[in-house]
Amino acid sequence: MKNLILLFAALVLYSCNTEAQTKNSIPETFKINKTETEWKAILTPDQFYVLIKSGTERPFSSPLNKNYKTGTYHCAACNTPLFLSENKFDSGTGWPSFDREIKGNVAFSTDYNLGYSRTEEHCGTCGGHLGHIFNDGPKTTGKRHCINGDALIFKPSN
Repeated sequence: MKNLILLFAALVLYSCNTEAQTKNSIPETFKINKTETEWKAILTPDQFYVLIKSGTERPFSSPLNKNYKTGTYHCAACNTPLFLSENKFDSGTGWPSFDREIKGNVAFSTDYNLGYSRTEEHCGTCGGHLGHIFNDGPKTTGKRHCINGDALIFKPSN
């Protein structure tokens, strides 16, 4: 019984020191800072809910989920390029999914809103909430950037 208690204590301590909890690279301030009133003036209600209030759109509700055109996905709030179409894949989850971001344009933080840690993604320029990253993606990177379509604007290539 004593060994079982020691094993349980070791597991609890180990689980409290995960990489997700130390992966907090979200900047304190962003290049673009606006008040909620200013964001409401330029975003749709759905975009405001996702980007500013950290909401989640319903799965399979975004037309970008099944968009297979060549181009770049930009932040709907500030137009920063975030993801390339060549890195998009159909995850079957109902949200646009990518195996990698455009380096330097996406910031990460730890989200505990569901009672466990998840890595949250933000626009690196304005701080808008994009979605979350998971370790169940394709073999290319093993990552699945699960992104709300309302946080994105698609710009096709010429």
